[in-house]
Amino acid sequence: YKLKNTKDDKGKVPAHAFNEKYIFQANVNWSAVTSSYFSSRITSHGALFDAGGSAAFPGNFKTSCFLAGFLNSPVTESALLAINPTLNFQAWNIGNLPISKEIVTESLIDSTKELYEVAKLDWDSYETSYEFKNHTLLIHKSNFVLQAYKKWRAENNNDILRTRSLEQENNRLFIEAYGLQDELTPEVPLEQITLTVNPKYRYGGNLSDEELENRFQSDTLAELISYAIGCMMGRYSLNREGLVYAHAGNDGFAELEQQGAYNPFPADDDGIIPLTDQEWFEDDVTLRFREFVQTIWGSDNLQANLDFVAESLCLHAVKPKSNETSLDTIRRYLSTQFYKDHLKTYKKRPIYWLFSSGKQKAFECLVYLHRYNAGTLARMRTEYVTPLLGKYDAYADTLSNQIDQASSTAEANRLSKSLIALEKKQTELREFDDKLKHHADMQIKLDLDDGVKVNYGKFGDLLVDVKGVTGKK
Repeated sequence: YKLKNTKDDKGKVPAHAFNEKYIFQANVNWSAVTSSYFSSRITSHGALFDAGGSAAFPGNFKTSCFLAGFLNSPVTESALLAINPTLNFQAWNIGNLPISKEIVTESLIDSTKELYEVAKLDWDSYETSYEFKNHTLLIHKSNFVLQAYKKWRAENNNDILRTRSLEQENNRLFIEAYGLQDELTPEVPLEQITLTVNPKYRYGGNLSDEELENRFQSDTLAELISYAIGCMMGRYSLNREGLVYAHAGNDGFAELEQQGAYNPFPADDDGIIPLTDQEWFEDDVTLRFREFVQTIWGSDNLQANLDFVAESLCLHAVKPKSNETSLDTIRRYLSTQFYKDHLKTYKKRPIYWLFSSGKQKAFECLVYLHRYNAGTLARMRTEYVTPLLGKYDAYADTLSNQIDQASSTAEANRLSKSLIALEKKQTELREFDDKLKHHADMQIKLDLDDGVKVNYGKFGDLLVDVKGVTGKK
């Protein structure tokens, strides 16, 4: 109804709803343009399609399984090369494939159904899925994050090998049915097993097995941190599955808190979480992550678990640094790399927005898009920026006194460098405070229907990478 009736500024309906009999129905679909192998997907319901992502409508799930198995077989790959030796597949190309109902078997349907279920479980294990429930490491009960990771990794390997076995058996059945044993092989290389938990597919390239495993481990723990931030923001909860809060303007959030939705790990009071390179606030994201790990895996093994997280991050996300505590490593990742990863994960449409004072990083904080409201910037000033200005002033006095009492020239020079760096931060923070006050007085409101790209541009240069998100200066 909205597609057919929503008008633009000129009073016209910009959308056109074609094939209304089929839109949102279960289907088997494929991308019209591919850079590698042709492949198809089963979509259960709720999706649109067009020439760029065409679809077939078998009518029931069993037939969808058979059709998907056929379309993903080397028989289809070979036939398409004969019909259309390009990388652009039109609907008629698929319609002209020589398919026969006589080759339908229960075993083929059952194996394709299992492949669908494994692929769906894999997809839903990541927070960009609509049906994401919680981070996979939380499912595996253990006192150590390392043990949970090892259990999950073993399951991943089983899924990868099972998927390859099923695909190869399907391929064999189709190849034999079409009498192409001398032309085609059922074998499937590991890098073509398109599960996100398969490092050979996920990363590709010429990396060694050790390098692939290191990167996967690092990414998995970075994803755990992302999920933890979601719990801090109230997007997720340790005692509820899936999205808990993704409304607008913080409306209804207090009611969720009253219902106990965020026990045993409470969500942040205001959806503003400082992201600092030092410990200036009790609710900064690093300290809250420590609390998150402690809540799930207990106090007794807290240090060992933080050590594993830090070591994992150093496998790929950040470079190892000598004489650095595990919590400092996690803080460094959060301060320097997390937001880059977040922008990549959400394809430059972030849900946590990074407010930053500038190059010196005098003050940075994350704000959850769905909890932002007209009073958020004012609260950011009163609860964080103004107190931090006072803390900087006090710290500057301390450094000045230490310089006067320094026991050596080397120590005095080191302290002087720290004081100069602090003074740069003080200058930057005061300028940021002025701009923040200006925007706070504007009482900026967001309309989530406008999308991230439009709303992100309403805050001047208070946010990080405005041009990257909005596409404008």
